[in-house]
Amino acid sequence: MRAFKDSGIEWLGEIPEHWDIKPLKAILNQRNEQNNNLELKTILSLVKDIGVIPYEEKGNIGNKSKDDLQGYKIARINDLVLNKMNAVIGSLGVSAYNGLVSPIYLVFYINNPNYLMGYYSYLFQIKSVQKFLRTFAYGIMEIRESIDYLDFKKMFLPTPPLEEQKAIADFLDSKCAQIDNFCEKKQKLITLLNEKKQSLINECVTKGLDTNVTFKDSGIEHLGEIPQHWEVKRLATFGRFSKGGNISRQDLAESGDSALLYGDIYMNYEISTSCLDSKISKNTSFGAIPIYKGDILFAGSGETKEDIGKNIVYLGKDKAFAGGDVIIFRQKGNNVLYLSYALNTRYAKFCKGIESKGEIIVHIYASNLKDIKIPIPPLKEQEQIAQFLDSKISKIDKIIEKTKKQIELVKEYKNTLINQAVCGRIEKTKLTIKLEVE
Repeated sequence: MRAFKDSGIEWLGEIPEHWDIKPLKAILNQRNEQNNNLELKTILSLVKDIGVIPYEEKGNIGNKSKDDLQGYKIARINDLVLNKMNAVIGSLGVSAYNGLVSPIYLVFYINNPNYLMGYYSYLFQIKSVQKFLRTFAYGIMEIRESIDYLDFKKMFLPTPPLEEQKAIADFLDSKCAQIDNFCEKKQKLITLLNEKKQSLINECVTKGLDTNVTFKDSGIEHLGEIPQHWEVKRLATFGRFSKGGNISRQDLAESGDSALLYGDIYMNYEISTSCLDSKISKNTSFGAIPIYKGDILFAGSGETKEDIGKNIVYLGKDKAFAGGDVIIFRQKGNNVLYLSYALNTRYAKFCKGIESKGEIIVHIYASNLKDIKIPIPPLKEQEQIAQFLDSKISKIDKIIEKTKKQIELVKEYKNTLINQAVCGRIEKTKLTIKLEVE
């Protein structure tokens, strides 16, 4: 049983008696090299939970001129890259490349053989370090909190013997790889289940539930054949569009009337909801646009084309209001749950996508949505399809939710494991035994 001592550092607590404490600047050196001679052209990006990767793997970055690259910092293999604007949420990673990073990053290297970057990269991932960094942060809390290097270097860090640093890093590399592999497989399962949901919606909303029915050409290329007795109608022929307004994220309150922001539609809900999470004060709702049970609600803005035109139907009885860029569709004569499913088929999403505009922020308008044509069965059949899909999809959603919780629990275990290991609370002998066994 190892002996412990007080580290004298609030966020660290007790450490093994034979460990030392050193100032950060004695361990990590800041690399502040500019790419003035243009020796490097690979631009690197830091992606949380993934690490430092070439920017082209993240997505299209556009054209960079030589002048642009001259303003970038150099990061070399095994450098610790830290996003000073997101460090308080653990946005850091060790680079496996020689490349360039944006000026918003801090870059560190170790030139002392007694310190191992693998160990310190894990140390900066623990929640107590992130909480400590928040004491130096400035900016908008939990949105964009930045830290300055002059404050950052005031930190004191534990310095286990090199042999233990390596054992801890190797142990965590092995364990975290297993955990990440588990999470990746579970995430693939979620993807497959979502694809199954989408295929089920597509099949039921375009072909119906009766396998013996005869079909006809819908006259729409991406829709294909539909049952002979169905119709195809433009949205504008059986409903009208309006727009929410006078509510933004700054207006949200802890209690009050229910409200819906456009981002909530594609982030928080699927197909339908009877309860809205967001609240606004009575004063705010006084000048806001109301929504009612049966209203179909579209996201008029989003970051991607997948976000745009995502819709849900509100089935709640509570008084509720729609924020800006929420498009409201109010109709008569059809089952609203069926319509919401019909407007979330691949075909409908394709129609919304081609009508969307914008690069960084993508927009769609009611004038684009009114011409979307969807298949319309008789009302009784609409109800049957909606009920069938609700039953089937609720079962799939339960599996998805269970899988997400498994991922969350394993990630919590990972965080605990990292915390225990880097703070010396897993004995060296146990690190070795676990590595040998597994």
